[in-house]
Amino acid sequence: MTHPPARLAWTIWGLGALVYLVAFFQRVAPAVMTEQLMADFAIGGAALGNLSAFYFYAYVAMQIPTGLLADRWGPRRLLASGTAVASVGGLLFALAPGFELAAAGRLLVGASVGVGFVAMLKLSSHWLEPRRFALVSGLLLMMGLIGGVIAGVPLRLAVDAFGWRPVMAVFAVSTAALAAALWLFVRDDPSERGYASHFHAPGAKVSRGHTPILASLAEVLSYRNIWLLMLVPIGFSGAVLTFAGLWGVPWLRQVHGLDAKAAAAITSTMLVAWGIGGPVLGNWSTRLGRRKPIYLASGIVAVIGWAIVIWAPLPLAALVTLLAITGFASGNIIIGFAWAKESVPLRLMGTASGVANMGPLMGGMFLQPAVGWMLDRRWSGALAGGGRAYDAAAYQAGFALMFAAVAVSLSAKVVRPSAKCFQIQAQSTGMDAITRRL
Repeated sequence: MTHPPARLAWTIWGLGALVYLVAFFQRVAPAVMTEQLMADFAIGGAALGNLSAFYFYAYVAMQIPTGLLADRWGPRRLLASGTAVASVGGLLFALAPGFELAAAGRLLVGASVGVGFVAMLKLSSHWLEPRRFALVSGLLLMMGLIGGVIAGVPLRLAVDAFGWRPVMAVFAVSTAALAAALWLFVRDDPSERGYASHFHAPGAKVSRGHTPILASLAEVLSYRNIWLLMLVPIGFSGAVLTFAGLWGVPWLRQVHGLDAKAAAAITSTMLVAWGIGGPVLGNWSTRLGRRKPIYLASGIVAVIGWAIVIWAPLPLAALVTLLAITGFASGNIIIGFAWAKESVPLRLMGTASGVANMGPLMGGMFLQPAVGWMLDRRWSGALAGGGRAYDAAAYQAGFALMFAAVAVSLSAKVVRPSAKCFQIQAQSTGMDAITRRL
């Protein structure tokens, strides 16, 4: 039995990857609507940070259940059902008359699209060659960043033309159409289309996995690598999601005097660089044969980059360049996903990916409202477009929290021993897995 042709494999992958595009669009969309959201719901910075972060609260909470379900049920059902629920949550957010229902919509969206990344890692391991896993993980991040770019200047133009509510409602309807397409065309494994799977050794049967849920989770958490690979991305990813996903646009407008479209274009540039950095850095670590050196070096670049952005006076061109470099370096979180996959037996990959994927989203979950809280503490009482306006000192104090998180992440990375790029193996009982450590 031959493996699936590349065109079919990448088509299946691409359709599933659109879920992550939806997820990332919803993740960063509030960044270009801060004034409208503040005015419509009569809220300040801390409340706006929480409104945006409701997405992350639910997303993070779903990662372990999603990983377990991906191992047991397969990604097709998760992707299709999650996308369908996301369309409902998106519509609720668009039509919400007040803060509470808007937050509920964000919570529902975050919980449902939370299945996307982990389910896609599982789908990728079945349809594409194992040696491409780091590259494919990076490409998935890039697909998400396309959603982030759409949520930049294009979304801002649409909001200016039609208002934020109609635009978000139309996106919710499009999400429902994607859910139908996923159910009709995506399959969990190439064997369902008459091809050999990349997930198992030749001749092995495809299995949904029947290890008890708590036993699977306990086994995954017995690996020290998994804990660190969950915690390290909190700062690197959280800083990007907090800046480009919420507070960067108002900072560029209120401190640097840019218009909304120019500010959105700059934050989108950072997201694009982040998306490019994922597959490039992941591929470099695979070619090198070790994960830690590039992970560590890129982390140092990110720390230095954020320090200069926050505290050094820079001309606009230099600022944009530095944000792009910092975003590229922060794409190193993709190395962590490949490392997490290699740290456990393949049958536990979905669960391990879910645990590891909690870290990047926990960064946004903590930092978005924390920066908003600090901005409110330093607010002078100024208003702009119906929403609160903050001065340069307030933003510097808020962004210092981002820098602290990145610095802590780098410190955690320094103490993690290096590991070679190879897949750990274990018997089906799981006992060997518990005694193996990278």
